[in-house]
Amino acid sequence: MRHVEAQPIRPAVTVASERRTGRNGNPLAFGAQGQPTAPAVAAGASLPYAGRRARGGDARTGAAAAHSGQRGYGHKAGWYLPVAAAVDAVGAGAPAGVVLHAGGQPHVLLCALAAALAWPAVRAVRRRYAPAALGESRGGLQVLGDWLVLLGVLAVVRTAFGEITEPSIALAGLAWAPLLTALCRRATYHHLIAARREAHAVRRALVIGEPAAADHVVGHLASRTEHGYVVVGVVPVGSAKLECGAPVTERLAVLDPAGPQDDATAVLRAAREHDAELVLVAPGPRLSAERLRRLSWCLHDAGLPVALLPGLIDVQVNRVGLDAPAGLLVLHIAPPVRHGVQVGLKSALDRTGAALGLLLLAPVFCVVALAIRLTSPGPAFHRQVRCGRHRTRFTMWKFRTMVADAESRKPELEQTGANEHDGLMFKMRRDPRVTAIGRLLRRCSLDELPQLVNVLRGEMSLVGPRPPLPEEVDRYDEVALRRLAVKPGITGLWQVSGRSDLSWDETLALDLRYVDNWSLAGDLEVMTRTVRAVVDGRGAY
Repeated sequence: MRHVEAQPIRPAVTVASERRTGRNGNPLAFGAQGQPTAPAVAAGASLPYAGRRARGGDARTGAAAAHSGQRGYGHKAGWYLPVAAAVDAVGAGAPAGVVLHAGGQPHVLLCALAAALAWPAVRAVRRRYAPAALGESRGGLQVLGDWLVLLGVLAVVRTAFGEITEPSIALAGLAWAPLLTALCRRATYHHLIAARREAHAVRRALVIGEPAAADHVVGHLASRTEHGYVVVGVVPVGSAKLECGAPVTERLAVLDPAGPQDDATAVLRAAREHDAELVLVAPGPRLSAERLRRLSWCLHDAGLPVALLPGLIDVQVNRVGLDAPAGLLVLHIAPPVRHGVQVGLKSALDRTGAALGLLLLAPVFCVVALAIRLTSPGPAFHRQVRCGRHRTRFTMWKFRTMVADAESRKPELEQTGANEHDGLMFKMRRDPRVTAIGRLLRRCSLDELPQLVNVLRGEMSLVGPRPPLPEEVDRYDEVALRRLAVKPGITGLWQVSGRSDLSWDETLALDLRYVDNWSLAGDLEVMTRTVRAVVDGRGAY
């Protein structure tokens, strides 16, 4: 079934890098409708995908090359792979050679060459150079694990061929490899994220599914920019209207077509017109398993990759396992981590970090407390009841940043509509209750430091969701209550992603993502990002 639907807010021809801007400047990434590049393919005929990429260049025909303003993920990011491998080789070989030479060890060149070859080899075997791995923000623990494997491999080689170098000197020479690799990985990630904000280094995706499912997929992908996809069109099932505004030039029949290639004809025609590189399928009742199977056969035979969306959101890959009983593909979703070694280690790190922080920052506490007392009447510290894990109430400590009667003045501000937040929290950019020194403390996040006492007492964690007020919790629904499944934290995803500039829905989504996908490596990443958030100061008011 062939349809061409007008897009009233779009020009007739645009490119996939066109973006609309949503709340807080978040780009909503839609690709756009291109011009037809070939006549319709008759049912039963050969179905070549004219818009697929060829090795060494583009294999487009007709007008496709004229309207395509995008390069695919593999092409745009292709240079990252050899650069990453080269950094790994140089980062292992060069320091090893320098250290071994300085230590007076024999066979310096041979050992340096062995290190330069072994380190990239270990990482290649462990699939660290796969294109999908380039967009991962985490990886410090993976790099450390790879390094330990490298040490094990070299230890075996040393045992087999006899002692060549002193173990301590060799270890010192290899210590630079994981550090340089981690820095390179982080730089690659930031470069990719910046490119994807401009719709570069992405794969042009064509979404197939029932209109409601397609709207959900397109809207979810459009709300974020860190992923490697840009939606260039939709092929809906049935005649219902789409709400997402994505281009539609083809539709699939509601009922399973009699012709085995009818679906593929429509999808491949749309893929050519939008210059798509990938088909994302959102399954539904009208897309049966057998129908999807036949469609995937045709698309794969035509050289077009197919990916299936299972309908899950904010589930990290490391929580997903695959199984195929009786030929049925089953996704196993691991439950969130709530017990075990990682949780025990987190608790130990929390209390140790809080104790060290209180000890090392004692002079800062004294200076800040004195500044508060000298600049405004009232105590230096502010105590407030908050809700922790499982709604347990505790007294949270902060440096006082407002006037002494701030709480009594809050109802008056609420009645005048001064709250600038759209959710349950009360936020004002220029709150008249905030003192001059308090504004500085909030800008630098120094007002949060006394919460180290709460962490030491086990009431809070260094990383976690924001601790809510009891009156806020009283208005929570069952979804928001899941925020309280873990201890609240001094910092968290909310704090490093915009803080008060975020809407309530965005804040809740970040907290739920943290609660469901918690890991120790994730906490370390948040703590690293906290330093940048404090320096940036965005949303701190």
